Amino acid sequence: MGSDTTAPEARIRADAGLVTLINVFTVDPANQQQLVELWQHATEEAIRHQPGFVSASIHRSLDGTKVINYAQWESREAFAGMFGNPHASAHLARLAEIGTPDPVLCEVVSVHLARGREDDA
Repeated sequence: MGSDTTAPEARIRADAGLVTLINVFTVDPANQQQLVELWQHATEEAIRHQPGFVSASIHRSLDGTKVINYAQWESREAFAGMFGNPHASAHLARLAEIGTPDPVLCEVVSVHLARGREDDA
């Protein structure tokens, strides 16, 4: 999305002390790309500016029926605080008009890498 020569990437670590949101939206395949674009816009315009936000990675299923957000927050309180921001809440409401969300807050308990990829962590 930026002009950097290297793509940004989330760091997933079991000892990071972060809260992870995995939000799976079910969507009509005809609306999947629209939902992806709206989610990217919402993240750029509002969500990433919230206190305690760390990262978000947006995924789309190959069958067209799902859009998944893997987001990291500093704490549960920081994540909950986002809902108190009218600008962020408006974006989230628009996403829910297009797809059906199924959010889950998690903590990373372990990360497993293929042999030879340990340096990527």
